[in-house]
Amino acid sequence: MSTASINGCYLTSISPSTQSSSIRRLTLRPSIVAGLNSSPSPPSLIRNRPVFAAPTPLLTPNWREDMGNKSYEEAIEALKKLLNEKGELKATAAAKVDQITAELKTASSDGKPFDSVGRLKEGFIHFKKEKYEKNPALYAELAKGQSPKYMIVACSDSRVCPSHVLDIQPGEAFVVRNVANMVPPHDQTKYSGTGSAIEYAVLHLKVQEIVVIGHSACGGIKGLMSFPYDGSTSTDFIEDWVKIGMPARTKVQGEHGGQPLGVLCTHCEKEAVNVSLGNLLSYPFVRNGLVNKTLALKGGYYDFVNGSFELWSLQYGLSSSLSV
Repeated sequence: MSTASINGCYLTSISPSTQSSSIRRLTLRPSIVAGLNSSPSPPSLIRNRPVFAAPTPLLTPNWREDMGNKSYEEAIEALKKLLNEKGELKATAAAKVDQITAELKTASSDGKPFDSVGRLKEGFIHFKKEKYEKNPALYAELAKGQSPKYMIVACSDSRVCPSHVLDIQPGEAFVVRNVANMVPPHDQTKYSGTGSAIEYAVLHLKVQEIVVIGHSACGGIKGLMSFPYDGSTSTDFIEDWVKIGMPARTKVQGEHGGQPLGVLCTHCEKEAVNVSLGNLLSYPFVRNGLVNKTLALKGGYYDFVNGSFELWSLQYGLSSSLSV
Protein backbone atom coordinates (compact mmCIF):
# COMPACT_ATOMS: atom_id res chain seq x y z
CA MET A 1 0.00 0.00 0.00
CA SER A 2 1.46 3.34 -1.00
CA THR A 3 1.20 6.17 1.46
CA ALA A 4 2.31 9.76 1.60
CA SER A 5 4.06 10.67 4.81
CA ILE A 6 3.30 14.36 5.40
CA ASN A 7 3.36 14.87 9.14
CA GLY A 8 4.59 12.71 12.00
CA CYS A 9 6.91 9.73 11.96
CA TYR A 10 6.55 6.03 11.34
CA LEU A 11 5.64 3.80 14.27
CA THR A 12 6.48 0.11 13.96
CA SER A 13 5.93 -2.62 16.49
CA ILE A 14 7.25 -6.14 15.88
CA SER A 15 6.50 -9.03 18.21
CA PRO A 16 7.81 -12.58 17.54
CA SER A 17 5.44 -15.51 18.06
CA THR A 18 6.41 -17.92 20.79
CA GLN A 19 4.80 -20.90 19.04
CA SER A 20 6.30 -20.47 15.58
CA SER A 21 8.84 -18.40 13.78
CA SER A 22 6.16 -16.31 12.06
CA ILE A 23 6.38 -12.63 12.76
CA ARG A 24 3.37 -10.36 13.09
CA ARG A 25 4.08 -6.79 12.21
CA LEU A 26 2.03 -3.73 13.05
CA THR A 27 2.90 -0.60 11.16
CA LEU A 28 1.15 2.67 11.91
CA ARG A 29 1.98 5.52 9.62
CA PRO A 30 0.25 8.70 8.51
CA SER A 31 -0.95 8.62 4.93
CA ILE A 32 -3.27 11.58 4.37
CA VAL A 33 -3.49 15.08 5.78
CA ALA A 34 -6.29 17.24 4.40
CA GLY A 35 -6.55 20.87 5.44
CA LEU A 36 -10.14 22.06 5.62
CA ASN A 37 -9.41 25.71 6.33
CA SER A 38 -6.59 27.82 7.65
CA SER A 39 -8.35 29.67 10.43
CA PRO A 40 -6.03 29.65 13.47
CA SER A 41 -8.64 30.79 15.96
CA PRO A 42 -10.86 28.29 17.81
CA PRO A 43 -14.60 28.34 17.24
CA SER A 44 -16.55 30.60 19.58
CA LEU A 45 -18.58 27.66 20.87
CA ILE A 46 -15.62 26.23 22.78
CA ARG A 47 -15.95 27.22 26.42
CA ASN A 48 -14.11 26.26 29.57
CA ARG A 49 -17.13 26.64 31.82
CA PRO A 50 -20.39 24.68 32.10
CA VAL A 51 -23.48 26.01 30.38
CA PHE A 52 -25.49 25.60 33.55
CA ALA A 53 -24.89 24.07 36.95
CA ALA A 54 -26.54 20.77 37.80
CA PRO A 55 -29.40 21.23 40.29
CA THR A 56 -29.09 19.86 43.79
CA PRO A 57 -30.84 16.47 43.97
CA LEU A 58 -34.08 16.34 45.92
CA LEU A 59 -33.36 12.87 47.22
CA THR A 60 -30.00 11.49 48.22
CA PRO A 61 -29.96 7.72 47.53
CA ASN A 62 -28.23 5.38 49.94
CA TRP A 63 -25.85 3.15 48.01
CA ARG A 64 -25.72 -0.55 48.73
CA GLU A 65 -23.48 -3.14 47.11
CA ASP A 66 -26.46 -5.16 45.85
CA MET A 67 -28.16 -2.26 44.09
CA GLY A 68 -26.42 -2.97 40.81
CA ASN A 69 -27.86 -6.50 40.81
CA LYS A 70 -31.50 -5.43 40.94
CA SER A 71 -33.69 -6.19 37.99
CA TYR A 72 -35.53 -3.45 36.14
CA GLU A 73 -38.82 -4.41 37.82
CA GLU A 74 -37.25 -4.39 41.29
CA ALA A 75 -35.78 -0.95 40.64
CA ILE A 76 -39.17 0.42 39.60
CA GLU A 77 -40.86 -1.02 42.69
CA ALA A 78 -38.17 0.46 44.92
CA LEU A 79 -38.68 3.86 43.31
CA LYS A 80 -42.46 3.67 43.84
CA LYS A 81 -41.93 2.78 47.48
CA LEU A 82 -39.50 5.65 47.96
CA LEU A 83 -41.94 8.13 46.42
CA ASN A 84 -44.75 6.88 48.66
CA GLU A 85 -42.56 7.24 51.72
CA LYS A 86 -41.53 10.75 50.67
CA GLY A 87 -45.00 11.94 49.74
CA GLU A 88 -44.41 15.29 51.36
CA LEU A 89 -41.80 16.03 48.70
CA LYS A 90 -44.24 15.82 45.78
CA ALA A 91 -45.10 19.50 45.79
CA THR A 92 -41.44 20.45 46.18
CA ALA A 93 -40.46 18.09 43.38
CA ALA A 94 -43.09 19.54 41.04
CA ALA A 95 -41.90 23.08 41.78
CA LYS A 96 -38.30 22.05 41.20
CA VAL A 97 -39.16 20.47 37.85
CA ASP A 98 -40.85 23.70 36.77
CA GLN A 99 -37.81 25.69 37.87
CA ILE A 100 -35.39 23.46 35.98
CA THR A 101 -37.61 23.57 32.88
CA ALA A 102 -37.59 27.35 32.98
CA GLU A 103 -33.81 27.44 33.42
CA LEU A 104 -33.31 25.15 30.43
CA LYS A 105 -35.24 27.59 28.24
CA THR A 106 -32.18 29.79 28.05
CA ALA A 107 -32.24 32.75 25.71
CA SER A 108 -30.64 32.24 22.32
CA SER A 109 -28.47 34.79 20.53
CA ASP A 110 -31.58 36.58 19.23
CA GLY A 111 -33.02 36.92 22.74
CA LYS A 112 -35.78 34.35 22.27
CA PRO A 113 -36.10 31.39 24.66
CA PHE A 114 -34.76 28.10 23.32
CA ASP A 115 -37.54 25.71 22.29
CA SER A 116 -35.99 22.25 22.47
CA VAL A 117 -39.00 20.39 21.05
CA GLY A 118 -39.47 22.96 18.31
CA ARG A 119 -35.83 22.66 17.32
CA LEU A 120 -36.12 18.90 16.86
CA LYS A 121 -39.39 19.27 14.95
CA GLU A 122 -37.93 21.88 12.60
CA GLY A 123 -34.85 19.76 12.11
CA PHE A 124 -36.85 16.73 11.03
CA ILE A 125 -39.07 18.80 8.74
CA HIS A 126 -35.97 20.23 7.06
CA PHE A 127 -34.44 16.76 6.71
CA LYS A 128 -37.60 15.28 5.22
CA LYS A 129 -38.08 18.13 2.77
CA GLU A 130 -34.48 18.68 1.69
CA LYS A 131 -33.09 15.15 1.86
CA TYR A 132 -35.67 12.39 2.28
CA GLU A 133 -38.14 13.62 -0.32
CA LYS A 134 -35.41 14.67 -2.75
CA ASN A 135 -33.70 11.26 -2.67
CA PRO A 136 -36.50 8.70 -3.00
CA ALA A 137 -34.28 6.12 -4.70
CA LEU A 138 -31.71 6.23 -1.87
CA TYR A 139 -34.23 5.81 0.92
CA ALA A 140 -36.15 3.15 -1.00
CA GLU A 141 -32.91 1.19 -1.24
CA LEU A 142 -32.14 1.73 2.46
CA ALA A 143 -35.59 0.36 3.31
CA LYS A 144 -34.43 -3.00 1.93
CA GLY A 145 -31.37 -3.19 4.19
CA GLN A 146 -27.91 -1.80 4.78
CA SER A 147 -24.49 -2.66 3.38
CA PRO A 148 -22.09 0.02 4.69
CA LYS A 149 -18.48 -0.02 3.57
CA TYR A 150 -17.19 1.51 6.81
CA MET A 151 -17.44 0.99 10.52
CA ILE A 152 -16.49 4.21 12.29
CA VAL A 153 -15.60 4.50 15.96
CA ALA A 154 -15.82 8.13 17.02
CA CYS A 155 -16.17 10.20 20.17
CA SER A 156 -19.55 11.16 21.63
CA ASP A 157 -18.41 14.80 21.69
CA SER A 158 -21.16 16.96 20.16
CA ARG A 159 -18.61 18.86 18.04
CA VAL A 160 -17.24 15.93 16.07
CA CYS A 161 -20.14 14.09 14.42
CA PRO A 162 -18.42 11.89 11.79
CA SER A 163 -21.38 12.00 9.41
CA HIS A 164 -21.15 15.79 9.36
CA VAL A 165 -17.35 16.07 9.30
CA LEU A 166 -16.83 13.45 6.55
CA ASP A 167 -20.07 14.13 4.67
CA ILE A 168 -21.11 10.50 5.11
CA GLN A 169 -24.52 9.68 3.71
CA PRO A 170 -27.12 7.31 5.21
CA GLY A 171 -26.11 3.71 4.59
CA GLU A 172 -22.40 4.44 4.13
CA ALA A 173 -21.12 3.85 7.67
CA PHE A 174 -22.00 1.80 10.73
CA VAL A 175 -21.11 4.15 13.58
CA VAL A 176 -20.22 3.57 17.23
CA ARG A 177 -19.66 6.63 19.42
CA ASN A 178 -18.41 6.64 23.00
CA VAL A 179 -16.32 8.76 25.34
CA ALA A 180 -12.85 9.28 23.83
CA ASN A 181 -13.55 6.97 20.85
CA MET A 182 -12.17 3.94 22.67
CA VAL A 183 -12.07 0.39 21.35
CA PRO A 184 -11.66 -1.91 24.36
CA PRO A 185 -9.89 -5.27 24.14
CA HIS A 186 -11.99 -8.35 23.45
CA ASP A 187 -14.05 -9.14 26.56
CA GLN A 188 -17.40 -10.90 26.26
CA THR A 189 -18.73 -9.59 29.58
CA LYS A 190 -17.13 -6.27 30.47
CA TYR A 191 -17.20 -4.66 27.02
CA SER A 192 -19.98 -6.55 25.29
CA GLY A 193 -21.62 -3.37 23.97
CA THR A 194 -18.71 -2.31 21.81
CA GLY A 195 -17.80 -5.90 21.08
CA SER A 196 -21.26 -6.70 19.74
CA ALA A 197 -21.09 -3.68 17.42
CA ILE A 198 -17.71 -4.77 16.04
CA GLU A 199 -18.93 -8.33 15.60
CA TYR A 200 -22.09 -7.22 13.81
CA ALA A 201 -20.17 -4.86 11.54
CA VAL A 202 -17.52 -7.42 10.54
CA LEU A 203 -19.45 -10.69 10.41
CA HIS A 204 -22.93 -9.57 9.36
CA LEU A 205 -22.56 -6.25 7.55
CA LYS A 206 -19.22 -7.27 6.02
CA VAL A 207 -17.72 -3.78 6.32
CA GLN A 208 -14.48 -3.30 4.41
CA GLU A 209 -12.79 -0.84 6.77
CA ILE A 210 -12.87 0.03 10.45
CA VAL A 211 -11.82 3.63 11.10
CA VAL A 212 -11.13 4.90 14.62
CA ILE A 213 -11.24 8.70 14.74
CA GLY A 214 -9.83 10.84 17.56
CA HIS A 215 -10.18 14.59 17.82
CA SER A 216 -8.75 17.77 19.32
CA ALA A 217 -9.78 19.08 22.76
CA CYS A 218 -11.15 15.68 23.81
CA GLY A 219 -12.50 15.76 27.35
CA GLY A 220 -12.15 12.00 27.77
CA ILE A 221 -8.46 12.09 26.89
CA LYS A 222 -7.95 15.06 29.21
CA GLY A 223 -9.48 12.93 31.94
CA LEU A 224 -7.18 10.02 31.07
CA MET A 225 -4.16 12.32 31.38
CA SER A 226 -5.46 13.97 34.59
CA PHE A 227 -7.03 11.25 36.74
CA PRO A 228 -4.64 10.15 39.53
CA TYR A 229 -5.47 6.43 39.31
CA ASP A 230 -4.27 6.02 42.87
CA GLY A 231 -7.17 3.93 44.08
CA SER A 232 -9.51 6.87 44.58
CA THR A 233 -12.29 7.61 42.11
CA SER A 234 -14.48 10.61 41.42
CA THR A 235 -16.71 9.13 38.68
CA ASP A 236 -18.93 6.08 38.37
CA PHE A 237 -17.89 5.07 34.86
CA ILE A 238 -15.55 7.54 33.14
CA GLU A 239 -12.26 6.75 34.88
CA ASP A 240 -12.57 3.02 34.36
CA TRP A 241 -13.64 3.49 30.73
CA VAL A 242 -10.90 5.87 29.57
CA LYS A 243 -8.34 3.69 31.37
CA ILE A 244 -8.56 1.55 28.23
CA GLY A 245 -6.16 4.12 26.78
CA MET A 246 -3.63 3.82 29.63
CA PRO A 247 -0.87 2.49 27.30
CA ALA A 248 -1.19 5.73 25.33
CA ARG A 249 -0.90 7.82 28.50
CA THR A 250 2.18 5.88 29.60
CA LYS A 251 3.87 6.31 26.23
CA VAL A 252 3.09 10.01 25.98
CA GLN A 253 4.33 10.70 29.50
CA GLY A 254 7.51 8.78 28.75
CA GLU A 255 8.23 10.58 25.48
CA HIS A 256 6.88 14.06 26.26
CA GLY A 257 7.07 14.33 30.04
CA GLY A 258 7.40 17.87 31.31
CA GLN A 259 5.27 19.36 28.54
CA PRO A 260 2.10 21.32 29.40
CA LEU A 261 -1.06 19.29 29.86
CA GLY A 262 -2.55 20.59 26.61
CA VAL A 263 0.44 19.37 24.61
CA LEU A 264 0.34 15.98 26.32
CA CYS A 265 -3.37 15.66 25.56
CA THR A 266 -2.82 16.40 21.88
CA HIS A 267 -0.22 13.62 21.66
CA CYS A 268 -2.44 11.26 23.63
CA GLU A 269 -5.49 11.98 21.47
CA LYS A 270 -3.62 10.47 18.53
CA GLU A 271 -1.79 7.74 20.44
CA ALA A 272 -5.06 6.51 21.99
CA VAL A 273 -6.30 5.86 18.45
CA ASN A 274 -3.28 3.59 17.91
CA VAL A 275 -4.12 1.74 21.14
CA SER A 276 -7.66 1.17 19.89
CA LEU A 277 -6.33 -0.11 16.56
CA GLY A 278 -4.15 -2.54 18.48
CA ASN A 279 -7.11 -3.62 20.63
CA LEU A 280 -9.08 -4.42 17.48
CA LEU A 281 -6.57 -7.20 16.81
CA SER A 282 -7.76 -8.97 19.97
CA TYR A 283 -11.07 -9.76 18.21
CA PRO A 284 -10.73 -13.09 16.33
CA PHE A 285 -13.08 -12.07 13.50
CA VAL A 286 -11.09 -8.85 12.96
CA ARG A 287 -7.84 -10.80 12.72
CA ASN A 288 -9.44 -13.22 10.28
CA GLY A 289 -10.61 -10.34 8.13
CA LEU A 290 -7.14 -8.84 8.05
CA VAL A 291 -5.46 -12.13 7.18
CA ASN A 292 -8.02 -12.82 4.44
CA LYS A 293 -7.65 -9.24 3.17
CA THR A 294 -11.38 -8.57 3.46
CA LEU A 295 -10.90 -5.94 6.16
CA ALA A 296 -8.60 -2.97 6.70
CA LEU A 297 -7.98 -0.82 9.78
CA LYS A 298 -7.35 2.93 9.77
CA GLY A 299 -6.84 5.64 12.34
CA GLY A 300 -7.95 9.23 11.97
CA TYR A 301 -7.67 12.53 13.81
CA TYR A 302 -9.97 15.52 13.38
CA ASP A 303 -8.62 18.86 14.59
CA PHE A 304 -11.72 21.04 14.70
CA VAL A 305 -9.77 23.99 16.12
CA ASN A 306 -7.58 24.29 13.02
CA GLY A 307 -9.87 22.51 10.56
CA SER A 308 -7.69 19.56 9.52
CA PHE A 309 -8.07 15.82 9.22
CA GLU A 310 -5.38 13.12 9.31
CA LEU A 311 -5.73 9.50 8.25
CA TRP A 312 -3.28 6.64 8.66
CA SER A 313 -3.28 2.89 8.11
CA LEU A 314 -2.52 -0.13 10.22
CA GLN A 315 -0.77 -2.78 8.19
CA TYR A 316 -0.95 -6.34 9.44
CA GLY A 317 0.77 -9.35 7.98
CA LEU A 318 2.41 -12.71 8.60
CA SER A 319 5.92 -13.36 7.36
CA SER A 320 6.89 -16.67 5.83
CA SER A 321 8.15 -19.24 8.33
CA LEU A 322 11.87 -19.61 8.90
CA SER A 323 13.52 -22.88 9.76
CA VAL A 324 17.02 -23.06 11.24
